[in-house]
Amino acid sequence: MNDKPETKSIPSNEDVARAALDEASEKLGSDIVLLDTRGISSFTDFFVIISGETDRHIESMAEDIGRRSRDMGVSVSHREGSGKGGWLLLDFTGVVIHLFTRDQRQRYGLEKLWSRAAEIVRVQ
Repeated sequence: MNDKPETKSIPSNEDVARAALDEASEKLGSDIVLLDTRGISSFTDFFVIISGETDRHIESMAEDIGRRSRDMGVSVSHREGSGKGGWLLLDFTGVVIHLFTRDQRQRYGLEKLWSRAAEIVRVQ
C-alpha cells in the first residue's frame, strides 16, 4: 500500500491553451487558432482565437472552457467583454482566449496585429 499523497501536476500554459482549443473545437467553434506569443508579448505566452456563430454560442464556449480549465486546476484570472458585444476574453495569466463573432473578429484583426506570433495549430 502506498501512503504517499497523490500530487497533481500543474498544467503548463501550453496545456491550458491546447485544452481551450480542444474544448472550443468540441463545442463547434470555428477557425480556431493557437498562437505562440512567447518572445513577442510581455503579458502572455499563448493566444487562442475562436469564432462563434452567435453571442450565446460565444458565452457557452467560454463557460465550457472555464469549466475544463478548473478541472485542470487552473482558474480564469480575468474575464472581459460579453457574447452580446460579440467579443469575450478569458485571461488565464499566460494564456489569453479570445472568442468572437465573425464580424467582430474581422474588425479587431488580432491575427494581423500579432502576425509575428508562431501559429501552432489552426482548426477550421
